[in-house]
Amino acid sequence: MSDRRRILDSELHAHFVTFSCYRRRQALEEDHPKRIVLGTLSSQLREHNATCIGFVIMPEHVHAVVWFPQPHQLSHFMQGWKRLSSRTLKEWFRVHRPQYYAASEIAERFWQPKYYPFEIDSQEKLREKVGYMHMNPVVRGLVQRPEDYRWSSARWWLQRRSVGVPLGWID
Repeated sequence: MSDRRRILDSELHAHFVTFSCYRRRQALEEDHPKRIVLGTLSSQLREHNATCIGFVIMPEHVHAVVWFPQPHQLSHFMQGWKRLSSRTLKEWFRVHRPQYYAASEIAERFWQPKYYPFEIDSQEKLREKVGYMHMNPVVRGLVQRPEDYRWSSARWWLQRRSVGVPLGWID
């Protein structure tokens, strides 16, 4: 049986995606690696003319909800986001955290090979996924309220505070 997964991307639905650091290591604990992930997200959004509805950067994984104006964009978008951020993250760790870089497998691989997409086909499901994503830092005990977590779009949606990534909603 094939391990090849089908990515449903033929409709103009939003996509809830999750991907993790290699072996779930907490390589995104510090602020600068999180900034790299968000900066790469922003550049990929521009390149694909995509809309980010929400995101959260956790210490060992990332969630995002994205929408594309054309079908069949998700795989290319995710490959670019992971590949470009991985390259920059590896270099940052090599220069700024050389002991961690040498002791871990970051030089080989930063992200787990796969990502996990979920196609969102209704406003109800969109609100559910965005709420779930924003609650991640609260459930993990990192903050008491979603809007208190600096690395999440919750600050924008709940308080209209800047989050460093352009956000939008789709109908």
